[in-house]
Amino acid sequence: MPKAKSEKGADWFDSLDAELQRKTDEILQDVGQAASKRTDLNRSLIEDAWKIWKRFNAINVHLALEPSYERWAVFPDTFPDGEWRWREGFNPAAVTSVSLTDRTQDQGRIGDALKLVFHEEDGRNRLRLTFEYCEGEHYYKYSGWKRIWSVHTLLDASVDRVEMAAVHKVLGDVVKAWYESHLRRNRDILIRHLKKNYERVETFNQ
Repeated sequence: MPKAKSEKGADWFDSLDAELQRKTDEILQDVGQAASKRTDLNRSLIEDAWKIWKRFNAINVHLALEPSYERWAVFPDTFPDGEWRWREGFNPAAVTSVSLTDRTQDQGRIGDALKLVFHEEDGRNRLRLTFEYCEGEHYYKYSGWKRIWSVHTLLDASVDRVEMAAVHKVLGDVVKAWYESHLRRNRDILIRHLKKNYERVETFNQ
C-alpha cells in the first residue's frame, strides 16, 4: 500500500508539473514577443527622436535627449551629421522612456518637453506620448514661488497594438508647431496648438 500511495502522489505531481511547464512555455513566449516588440519600437522611437534633435540643432536650438546618444550610438564619422551605429551592448528593450526637453532660456521655454513613456494599465503595457510645458509661476504661502506645469496627452495606446504610422502622425503635427514657434520666436504658436488639438490631462507644481 505505501508503494501505491507513492505512485499516486507521483501521478498527481506529474500532471501538475506538466501544467506548470505549459504555463512556463506560454509566459516565456509572451515575454519574448513583448521584448521583441519593445526592442523594435524603441529603436524606431530613439531614431525618430535623434532626427528631431538634429533638425532643431541645425537652427541652434538645443534639446536634451534621453536616453543620451552616448548610451546608444557610436559616431565613427563627423558628429552629429555623420553616419552612426548602435552601441554594442545597448538594450533597447530596457528603455522605459524617450524624451526631448527644450533648454532655451528665453520665452519661458526651458523645460518644455516631448515625452514617450511606457506604462502599465490593467496588466497591459502601453505607450503614452505627452507634451508638457510651464504656464507660469504662482506664489504659495508656505512653499514660495512654484512653476505651474500642464501636460497634454498626444497619444496613448497598447504596445502590442500601437502603429508607428499613428505615432509619426502625432509627432509630425506637434514637432512642426514646436519648430515653427522657434523660427518665429513665438512660443504661443506651440501652446495654442496644443490647447486646441490635444486634451490637457494634468497640471502640477514644481
